[in-house]
Amino acid sequence: MIDFTSRQLRAFLLVAQHRSFSRAAGTLFVTPSGLSLMIRELETQLGVRLFDRTTRHVALTPTGTELLAVAQRTLQELDIAMSRVGRSGGETVVSLSVGAPPLVMASVLAPAIQEFRSHRPELRFQLFDGDSASVMQKVQSGALDAGVGVFFKHLTGVRRAPLFRFSLMVIRAEGGQQSRRATAWPALKGEQIISLPSSIPLQQLVDRHLAKAGVAYRPHLTVNYLNTQIAMVEAGQGVAIIPSYGLPACRTRKLVLSRLVNPVVPLDFSEIRRGGRKLPTVADDFTSFLQSYIASWAGRSGIL
Repeated sequence: MIDFTSRQLRAFLLVAQHRSFSRAAGTLFVTPSGLSLMIRELETQLGVRLFDRTTRHVALTPTGTELLAVAQRTLQELDIAMSRVGRSGGETVVSLSVGAPPLVMASVLAPAIQEFRSHRPELRFQLFDGDSASVMQKVQSGALDAGVGVFFKHLTGVRRAPLFRFSLMVIRAEGGQQSRRATAWPALKGEQIISLPSSIPLQQLVDRHLAKAGVAYRPHLTVNYLNTQIAMVEAGQGVAIIPSYGLPACRTRKLVLSRLVNPVVPLDFSEIRRGGRKLPTVADDFTSFLQSYIASWAGRSGIL
């Protein structure tokens, strides 16, 4: 009898989706060597090779391709079953208040909530779309049950559950630009950059890496929201550096997308809650669902 774990299957699924051990390891918040060990153990248990590996390339073997469809279906069914089993019959509260920045709410949470409620139709969501700082403050004060996004500050009494690891990418308007999978930070010299306000932690992170790369700039435009950055880039007003979870929103526009490398800058996507606050069981069900859903969503979206 083959004895394997759901974590091994999730590791296999992420490597297959990312075609990269390092990126899949970042998503699982483990080291690449630890991830490699999980995959080797799974291959040993199955008695077959699942990936062809070189120093620069990871590809599924025919057996791995066959297993991929089964693993996706199995994990989805497992998450649904665990959600149902985890329900508490004595619960009377079936509502959950969640906050997230507007782009996260539109691109990630909206379809996630739709899918989750197809299995838990009795659940009612109360939603708040605002900047990350406001979401954190509302979670800390108890005005929100949970927040989802990239949170740079660590507030006292607020705990995190890791969901996924995204990175930064640069977007440009179409028009003579060739699509490049990767762009090095120094290549941004001379670009007209559309930025967020310098008070926003995400922009501070971007500015630090531009400075390290020797890219001195004055913002060509400063806007308040990622959605506005995306729209202004499409309008030909410059380039913008945004999180890779914005890729699906860019795909519907006339934009050229490229992952920023040397270095790749990780952005840890998390769910936050106030420590010690008792929430209905459905809150934990939703967190478990999000961890699986976002990894699958990122794979389908071709996240850089």
